[in-house]
Amino acid sequence: MAKKKKKNNRKIIIVSFLLALPFWWGTNIFSDKLEEIFFLKAIASQERTVVNFIHDPLRDNRVAEFGTTARAALSVFVPFEGASQVLFEKSANTKVPIASITKLMTANIVLKYYNLQDNITVSQEAVNQEEDFGKLKANKVFSVRYLLYPLLMESSNDAAFALADDYSGMYESKFLSLMNDEAGSLGMSNTTFFSVSGLDPPKDENQKKINISTARDVYRLTKSLLPKELIWEILSTKEFSQYGPVLENTNKLIGTTPGLVGGKTGYTLKAKECIVLVTKAPKNKGYIINVILGSNDRFGEMANLVKWIKQGYNW
Repeated sequence: MAKKKKKNNRKIIIVSFLLALPFWWGTNIFSDKLEEIFFLKAIASQERTVVNFIHDPLRDNRVAEFGTTARAALSVFVPFEGASQVLFEKSANTKVPIASITKLMTANIVLKYYNLQDNITVSQEAVNQEEDFGKLKANKVFSVRYLLYPLLMESSNDAAFALADDYSGMYESKFLSLMNDEAGSLGMSNTTFFSVSGLDPPKDENQKKINISTARDVYRLTKSLLPKELIWEILSTKEFSQYGPVLENTNKLIGTTPGLVGGKTGYTLKAKECIVLVTKAPKNKGYIINVILGSNDRFGEMANLVKWIKQGYNW
């Protein structure tokens, strides 16, 4: 009888232990979850950049550093939420000429102060601006909206002058003041605009009056333009022929760069080759703004930079 009672007690202990397993297992899970909740809560109380670190791309040190012969370069990941992250930089705060990258600010001022449906008569002075193609004709009338296409696609100096000069009493000098004021409001402290086009000054003029900026300031300007859809619609258009002459984009990376949002080129003898390119970040995490200033091969170097960003980081 004692043996039978002992046997029954053993069964009760075993059954009780088995029944208790889910409880203890659940307790451990609950404990782990609780710990995770407290951890996330503690992280949330820290600065925002700490939170972003969990989700930001991490550098893969097995991939060699990117190299460029450009005077300045910068690549920044701009997530849909959270702080931006520098992925690559070289002399990002060095002041250099920026040529027609200037026209991003020109377009910015137009969108901020002009009515896109209003018309502008192209003056002879605008047509006389230095450039090789010159598809605008004197006395022709175009909408403000249309003139943004040659301005941004073909980097038309004619269009830049036509938009900035003698429009509703704007005149180039007033337009330039707005450009420099806007640069100040965007924190572009190392940027100065002397022209709406970015051309090098003529030899008989003050050679110090040249548009200068930095890769970091150009990034700031580009980032501020991200919500302005029309700009990126134009900057991603390869050809446009609404008014007869076919406009061809100067950006040769259109159609060859995966996830391209848009880009702007620039070139003068003093500035050398420049380019800004915005692409979608891998896994749809946001945008990547890439800036190369003072290059001898802007398209080759930019294509390599975009490729390196994808390979050099774990997304």
